[in-house]
Amino acid sequence: MKVMHKPLDISTTVHRLPESEDRWASWRDFLRANGEPAMYCDPEIIEAIATGLRQEPFIIEATRGGDVVGLLPAIFMRSSLFGRFLVSVPYVNWGGVICADEAVGRKVLGTAIRLAEELDTNYLELRQLEPLDDDRLVVGKSAKVQMRLPLGAEADENWRGLKSEVRTQIRKAAKHGLQVSWGRDDESIRAFYEVFSRNMRDLGTPVFPLRLFRNIAAAARDNAEFGVVRLDGAPIAACLAIHGPGLTEIPSAAALRAYRKTAANSLMYWNAIERAIERGQTEFDFGRSTLGGATYIFKKKWGATARPVTWQYYLRRGDTQSMRPDNRKFALAIQLWQRLPVAATRVLGPMIVRGIP
Repeated sequence: MKVMHKPLDISTTVHRLPESEDRWASWRDFLRANGEPAMYCDPEIIEAIATGLRQEPFIIEATRGGDVVGLLPAIFMRSSLFGRFLVSVPYVNWGGVICADEAVGRKVLGTAIRLAEELDTNYLELRQLEPLDDDRLVVGKSAKVQMRLPLGAEADENWRGLKSEVRTQIRKAAKHGLQVSWGRDDESIRAFYEVFSRNMRDLGTPVFPLRLFRNIAAAARDNAEFGVVRLDGAPIAACLAIHGPGLTEIPSAAALRAYRKTAANSLMYWNAIERAIERGQTEFDFGRSTLGGATYIFKKKWGATARPVTWQYYLRRGDTQSMRPDNRKFALAIQLWQRLPVAATRVLGPMIVRGIP
């Protein structure tokens, strides 16, 4: 006689972090098994980002037969200026639902939608490396892509694959006597932030708080490091590198405009590529760029190719584009911000950007 087994039910639980630390080991086992899409979903990373932005972190867990089969990290962002949002995950370029199969994905999404409604959000935002196929979601209008470069076993392989103009820029930086250092200590983080915050002011964009980067460094441990390019001891370019499973990404990088002729940016990226190869990584991600924009063209010259990241939304009110920095309603604010002293933007910027999804 054939015995029919009833499919195991999928159950979901909403956890507020840092509660449920007894579940973290099981979550990490599941995340490790899902590789690159899950590299920013560790509960310690989520808590670090949330506390850095002074917002509230959640993880939605799905289990089947006692086993973890799905996770969704999300941060509840609220601001009197901008509204209320549930985002997976702010600051980083991807997060979203990590699931064993479509049925789990639908169950996790349903729980996330209920949470978004309970929190009375404008919308739920999922930054999906692997998009969900669900009619409840709409895709945001975005021309952003991740720029990916395959890595060889040795740095020489990638060096030979570079265009001559890129190699020329790297050599040019060396001739200027630029020095590159890497670290996770507070001095390295402060040097990075000195360059990053000034560059954000020049772009007219509120800067993230210094504590966000300190938190990420503490949570990611040896998988996060800050690269700083110096001229005569002064930092003129800097980046944050995150080393994930087989992939190194640069989520934040900046170079001072006054030193553009030194090609510090090129030296910084080449040095980061070398470090990724030393770690045995197989892919390097230059970070998010606007398709066809200046940074996209710069990264494409290195041989990087575009990989889309799908930002999907469950929209409750408003629209998905109102908070994007390229919205024309912010044009005057951007111009005014560019005129502020850098010191003022380091104080005001974090208070503003903490509420922007």
